[in-house]
Amino acid sequence: MPLPPRWVRRLLLAPGVVLLAVAVLTTLPGWGLLALAASPLVPGRLRPLRLLWIGTVYLVWDAAALLALFALWLASGFGARKRSPFFQRAHYLLAGRFLRVFFWQARWTLRLRIDVVGADPDTALPGRPELVLCRHAGPGDSFILIHALVNWFHREPRIVLKESLQWDPAIDVLLNRLPNRFIAPGPDGRESAIRQIGHLAIDLDDNDAFVIFPEGGNFTPGRRLRAIARLRALGLERMALRAERMQHVLAPQPGGLLAALDAAPDAGVVFVAHTGLDRMLTVTDVWRELPMDKRIVMRFWSVPPEEIPTGRQERIDWLFDWWTRIDRWIAANRDGVAAADPPRPEVA
Repeated sequence: MPLPPRWVRRLLLAPGVVLLAVAVLTTLPGWGLLALAASPLVPGRLRPLRLLWIGTVYLVWDAAALLALFALWLASGFGARKRSPFFQRAHYLLAGRFLRVFFWQARWTLRLRIDVVGADPDTALPGRPELVLCRHAGPGDSFILIHALVNWFHREPRIVLKESLQWDPAIDVLLNRLPNRFIAPGPDGRESAIRQIGHLAIDLDDNDAFVIFPEGGNFTPGRRLRAIARLRALGLERMALRAERMQHVLAPQPGGLLAALDAAPDAGVVFVAHTGLDRMLTVTDVWRELPMDKRIVMRFWSVPPEEIPTGRQERIDWLFDWWTRIDRWIAANRDGVAAADPPRPEVA
């Protein structure tokens, strides 16, 4: 479904979310009784009631964020100063506060636990900008990563996202006020997307984190096969063979990384893998797995800029080498964390 114009999203979708949140809150006792009555009929401990609660929390969270963003818009002179350093920082602080609230509720309602292993960016790349490359699998992994960067490592992310995420009004308003890029999928816009990615990575400062998902979408077995077929169609047989050997990730698309490395030569690179959401590939999977009662493990690897190859083909091979390493880590850690990587508990 095509994304509606911005004025439609601002005048209809955003107020609609606020009104819907009010309607749900006023009728919540009735919905709660229905969910409680249905709970004995559904596997899992109070599954309908817990899902109703987390859905309501997300809706109210979205509406509250929109109201706070409207207040910032007014305070910035009806948006005239919204891109000034003061108001940019205010938007990052607002994002961090709302992500803290959201994951506090996720821990309480879904019994979700997040552990971090490996060298975090604060330790490995202090005082340097970062290019953060994350595998993409399962619902919410981008939320978890941004929560970690903003609230644990005190970074200001610049994110490359899919255009369709602007259907969420709070994400749409907040991230369009900050230095981010929403990219339309499809081969026709690939060169334009690479140029936008390179432009976004210009002038990173010491607390910036440029976030990109090189696979271009969530991992599914079907997407993995299509990515391999696309490489073969482009005549990239060697890369296709390497992609075939990776079972848990999609073949990375190097164009965005190459553009970002050229635009930010002083930045280090952080690779991020995670397990815990891997089996949630379809709507049926999500229903089966939720409420989660899960432990999500995030693994960070940090590479300083002096260790990054300089040649184009060397950088492509280097990216595939790292994606192979991530694939092996996922295979070894899908059901737990290897003893060599003792987890650090989630930072509050």
